[in-house]
Amino acid sequence: MIATLKKFFDFSGEENKKKFVASIILSVVDAVFNAMKVPAIMYMIMGITSGEDLKKYIWGSFAMLMVSLVGSVLVKMKSTMLQTRAGYNAASFRRIDIAQKLRYLPMGYFNDNSIGQIAAVTTSTMANLANVGTRVVMMATKGFIDTIVIIIVITLFDYRIGIICAIGFAVFMCINSLMRKAGRDISDLKLKNDAKLVEETLEYLQGISEVKSYNLFGEESKKLNQANEAVCYSNTHMEFKHVPYMFAQNLTLRIVSALIVLANAYLFINDKMSLLYAIGMTIMAFTAFAALETAGSFTALLRAVGTCVDRANEILNLPGMDVDGEDIKPQNCDIELKNVEFSYEKRPIINGVSLKIPAGQTLAIVGPSGGGKTTLTRLIARFWDVDGGEITLGGKNIKDYSIDSLMRNFSFVFQNVYLFRDTIENNIKFSNPNASHEEVVAAARKACCHDFIEALPDGYNTVIGEGGATLSGGEKQRISIARAIMKDSPVIILDEATANVDPENEKDLTEAIESLTKNKTIIMIAHRLKTVRNADNIIVIADGKIAEQGNHDKLMSMNGIYRRFVNSRELAVSWKL
Repeated sequence: MIATLKKFFDFSGEENKKKFVASIILSVVDAVFNAMKVPAIMYMIMGITSGEDLKKYIWGSFAMLMVSLVGSVLVKMKSTMLQTRAGYNAASFRRIDIAQKLRYLPMGYFNDNSIGQIAAVTTSTMANLANVGTRVVMMATKGFIDTIVIIIVITLFDYRIGIICAIGFAVFMCINSLMRKAGRDISDLKLKNDAKLVEETLEYLQGISEVKSYNLFGEESKKLNQANEAVCYSNTHMEFKHVPYMFAQNLTLRIVSALIVLANAYLFINDKMSLLYAIGMTIMAFTAFAALETAGSFTALLRAVGTCVDRANEILNLPGMDVDGEDIKPQNCDIELKNVEFSYEKRPIINGVSLKIPAGQTLAIVGPSGGGKTTLTRLIARFWDVDGGEITLGGKNIKDYSIDSLMRNFSFVFQNVYLFRDTIENNIKFSNPNASHEEVVAAARKACCHDFIEALPDGYNTVIGEGGATLSGGEKQRISIARAIMKDSPVIILDEATANVDPENEKDLTEAIESLTKNKTIIMIAHRLKTVRNADNIIVIADGKIAEQGNHDKLMSMNGIYRRFVNSRELAVSWKL
């Protein structure tokens, strides 16, 4: 238990850890105030049995009870505020830390790990720590502290009854330890099932259009139902697993309380304890373990708290890319690849590629699907680190740049655009949060999306759905281009930006791309002939290598992959029904 508490406090961060420690110290003070009720009651009994002026004892007892009550309320309020702030702050800051960590992880991590699992850690896991975890930890520690303080007070009055209380406490802790061990596996299963439920829910919602199109409600919801049932099973099974131990704990406390009463009676009958102490110790027998009983029920969840911390630490402790380079501003944007090699899960993707991309030129990348085109552009932007060779920007290895200074040189327009659930203006300003409204409008005009934005109900303040679900493909692409224009980076990477655009939007999109790429270095992956024909240099990637290289005329003179690519495109365009 101590190890779990330490793990939780360390995870919370130094500042929040101090708040938790202060809260525990205040819990000790609160326990002292609560323990004052015992001498207050005994003082009243002393007045009743002494035959002296009862009024003095009444006021004395009342004063002690008021000090106990007021002190306990004030201390408990401060303690609760400290632990609440520490718990929520720890969860929120760790969410930010996880987001920062994810930002600097290689893209392969996201291929290996479901978005649902990552979302579960940042949502349900962190929410459990902020809400349940904090309460479990603090209620457990407070219960044990209260009990220990009361046992100490009882021992000061009568060491014999104190020994009985201490033995009962020890037996209780043994049973509690067995309970936590018994719940170890089910706690791990519970969090695993929670993560699976988030994963299946996200997958179901993201694929809802396909589910509806093919009428797969029963089949597709089967996995979601199974995940839901698994969560129900793990939750109920956890309760059932703990019930026998919790019963044994409570039974132990009842037996010890009864033994204290019997011991008091025996000692009084044999003139080894005064009537005052016998009555006082009997009252204590029914109050000594009240806080411990509450703590015992909460400690059943300590294992889950520890597992939540472990899940979050799994991400925080991942070996990320070395991003702590220099803040470099290159003299030029010449890009060079020198014998670059890259493998994914031991499968070679890029095999010894060497290439020069002079600043201001346009490079078009074509080739069969799976040949390594997209991977090559991701390596240039350092979404992954190369396994062999090097990539330079302005004559310096891109690994020498800090990741932020490197990213300042690149803008991206991907085939699958992602827009955030926010206003259109904030989506455009995503690359430059400090931009003015006038600058946003100027970028939108260049991207040929100003007119359709103005036609929306709230114009630039229109909130779009997650992922841009409320906009057409062409509209999303143009907003993405406006975002890239706003960033104004010297190197533009276009990953099949016009692949899924209808003819009505293609003209606007082409004009938008021309505005974006003016006087820039352009690296484009394209399947459309007219976007490739005018490139300064064209490379054909096949099996991770540069199979052909040159301008359009040179490659057409060769009877190779590029020529076949062009002929197939021309045939597709000329085909009519």
